[in-house]
Amino acid sequence: MLTALLWGAVAAASLVIGGFLGLAREWPDKLVGAVLAFGAGALISAVSFDLFEEGLQLAGGVPVAIGLTLGALTYFTLDRVVEKRVPGAGAALALGALLDGIPEQAVLGIGLASGEGISISLLAAIFVSNLPEAIGASTDLRKAKRSKATIMRMWGAVAVVCMLATTAGFAIADATSGDFKAGINGFAAGALLVMLVDSMIPDATKKAGQIAGLVTVLGFAVAAGLS
Repeated sequence: MLTALLWGAVAAASLVIGGFLGLAREWPDKLVGAVLAFGAGALISAVSFDLFEEGLQLAGGVPVAIGLTLGALTYFTLDRVVEKRVPGAGAALALGALLDGIPEQAVLGIGLASGEGISISLLAAIFVSNLPEAIGASTDLRKAKRSKATIMRMWGAVAVVCMLATTAGFAIADATSGDFKAGINGFAAGALLVMLVDSMIPDATKKAGQIAGLVTVLGFAVAAGLS
């Protein structure tokens, strides 16, 4: 359990680091967009190889499809609620970090409990994608006149929840079936895909311009190589 907590802290720490970097200075839109594009590519790799594919290997297509649908609908619904209260891509990216971070890190804990050890490729994808999400969200939230203290408290809270999700995954691994574990993978994949198309990729393209696609491919290649 302690090992799961420590690895969860490592993965979630990138949210706090990214939040701090986003507030430390004024980042040029082009650079923020490029970082977001790189993270988007890493997340596409995580969805393909570490979540969807592993979910299929665990229990087949039906549990993954159910989780995929629930994750997509959950993100879609909550994003609309948050957007009405805090307009802008920053809030959407923060919500995405929470919604995909919880099941992603639960998957890390499940892997540890099953004796497979830590998935370095998934850990790296989480870390690499969390940084640009947090940097981009913090930059947008600061432009929306949110205080630095409020933004850092938000990232601290999100990081703690995601860290605890790793220990929860470890704790429930022995008591749940492969179907449930595959559903968690699908949920994370569904939330990620909707967040990518609705918020992260459009924001990256808007800020970085024509280079966004190339940097996205680079992020995908790096994360896929780690897989």
